[in-house]
Amino acid sequence: MNDRLYSVEQVAERLGLHVRTIRNYVRDGRLTAVRIGKQYRIAHEDLEVFTGRPMPAALSDTTGRQRHTEVSSIVEIEAVSAETAHRLTTLLMSSAANHRRGGGPLRIETAYDKERARMKIIVLGGLGDTARLFDYMEGVLAS
Repeated sequence: MNDRLYSVEQVAERLGLHVRTIRNYVRDGRLTAVRIGKQYRIAHEDLEVFTGRPMPAALSDTTGRQRHTEVSSIVEIEAVSAETAHRLTTLLMSSAANHRRGGGPLRIETAYDKERARMKIIVLGGLGDTARLFDYMEGVLAS
């Protein structure tokens, strides 16, 4: 069988949508899928028809699983003003909301301790997205 089949979760991650949304598309007939046991599987070609454009084949390791990388980072910044912490938080949150979904979800948490003038940023995301965020942070902190 030459067809590459994706789970609902893989399609949701690839398209940047919620799993329930993909399941609803399948149930409504907007996205063609095959039910195998209790799970749906979506063929690569059906995914391309649904999106209206070619989808790159997923990278996989020798076991046939989709390759996934994620970075977990904790950034601590000392001697930061409340204004700079607010600017950083706004920048990071807007970047997370508008990032391209090719690398998977991007999650950010920030905390600011006003008494100690200390900020902590937690970033969970893909390699490229996280690297871009660090560049943005460096730009704000350097100014």
